Amino acid sequence: MQNKKILITGGAGFLGSNLARRLIEDNEITLFIKPKTDLSRIKDILDKFEIIEGDLLDKNIVEKIIKDKDYLFHFAWQTDLKKSMEKPLEDVKNDIIGLLTILECCKEANKNIKIIFSSTVTVIGIPDKIPSNEDEKELPLSVYDANKLLAEKYLKVYYENFNIKFCVLRLANVFGEYQKIDNPNRGVLNFMIGKALRGEPLTVYGKGDFIRDYSYVGNFIDAFILATESENTNGKIYVLGSGEGKTFLEVVESIKKIVEEKWKKVEIKFIDVPETHKINKRDFVADYSRFKKATGWTPKINFEEGLRKTIEFYWD
Repeated sequence: MQNKKILITGGAGFLGSNLARRLIEDNEITLFIKPKTDLSRIKDILDKFEIIEGDLLDKNIVEKIIKDKDYLFHFAWQTDLKKSMEKPLEDVKNDIIGLLTILECCKEANKNIKIIFSSTVTVIGIPDKIPSNEDEKELPLSVYDANKLLAEKYLKVYYENFNIKFCVLRLANVFGEYQKIDNPNRGVLNFMIGKALRGEPLTVYGKGDFIRDYSYVGNFIDAFILATESENTNGKIYVLGSGEGKTFLEVVESIKKIVEEKWKKVEIKFIDVPETHKINKRDFVADYSRFKKATGWTPKINFEEGLRKTIEFYWD
């Protein structure tokens, strides 16, 4: 991707900062962020792009920043499942109305833009089969998941009625550089890395036998770029992950192994399974074959390499 005008909402966040770093050398990047946003993830490259502070509910600002862009990566979203259940109206106002504001501005000011939206594999709820693909029925079990699914549907409506191009990538468990390592409510693998580096025990619920598809962020950045450039992805929704399932116990044992190679002993502590949302008790592995067929994408960095890169990043 070269010589493109690109807008990234939530550009100072985990996905946004990783994507911005990948694209800054060859493109004109604008990051749209909320006022008082933490800029620590991009503090070393602040001079590389334009940063605009504002609210997605402000149509005047949104229309102004959208009108000349080739691509929009929409990452601005409230990502805490627990918070979404506690304050659902806040999520609808900021996330759903915010998206509709974007779509209306695209319709009125830039119909040639293409939107790439970061969704989640949890919009399906509990999968019927492992691995899971795009044919799974959609039964979201939280406000967060319901809003992600609703966003997908609105994108489809504006594509069918106004030809606003989009592609949705439903991401499995993402980990990697620039994700917080002190947030227990988001990014469990990165949180466990943080605990290990702080010398805290790695807590495993029950036997730690729930299976997830833990996927390195660098591979997803590749996927976002391919989804943007390929005409095959217009109007499509894809499931994305590594295609490999690992139990949570396998994950913490891998973290323990790498940290102990470089630093000191890491304790794994087994505790009883607490009361938790039932979406956290499912198994999931992604079947990304349709996206591979459309774009040629496959994960370049395997789990062990991605985990080692992530730990070394925070180690430094």
